[in-house]
Amino acid sequence: MKKINAGKTILDLCGGTGAWSKFYKEAGYTVYNITLPKYDVKGYWFTGEYLCFTGLRIPIAEIYGILAAPVCTMFSLARTRAKTPRDLKQGMDLVIACLGIIWGCRYVHKLAFWALENPMGFLRQFLGKPAFTFDPTDFGEGYTKKTDLWGYFNIPRKKLVKLSEEEKARYKINNRKLPSISDITGSKQSARRAVTPAEFAKAFYKANK
Repeated sequence: MKKINAGKTILDLCGGTGAWSKFYKEAGYTVYNITLPKYDVKGYWFTGEYLCFTGLRIPIAEIYGILAAPVCTMFSLARTRAKTPRDLKQGMDLVIACLGIIWGCRYVHKLAFWALENPMGFLRQFLGKPAFTFDPTDFGEGYTKKTDLWGYFNIPRKKLVKLSEEEKARYKINNRKLPSISDITGSKQSARRAVTPAEFAKAFYKANK
């Protein structure tokens, strides 16, 4: 399997812990996690047949698929008590950078798939109706967090799990056991909440490999 996937590159834009691209990496794809602090997704440029970041040059012809998960802070419906006002332009700068990379790669050659993810929120007012919306429970995870996906991809197969009324009430306030990760985004709790659900990541990989 790993030999079959050799030479196929996956870009994981704003990938954080790399949870979404994990199954591609395990299957032998070359995965580039373009995320802070090492790489700034907004600091890209194209040179001939290459996509470039400071200290990194990737052949566009080898890019098989692109995953993008720009920070949702400014688009979140839950942003009601923040000390600073909602700055939609700041949020869109990151989204536009992700889309610019996707479009720039597509101008050169066809991608097998691309997907941009964000929790359901104000981003819909900029990108329109998503191609797919899911809850982690749709893939067997024991919590809820409605998430939108835009892009060009095969829809992953759902694997539902039923929650009790008590669980539904608890998970509505995101009261769940969070994964233990290092603080890579400046807010450890928000980083832990943002980790891509493992069962969704697996299902997406199976539908788009």
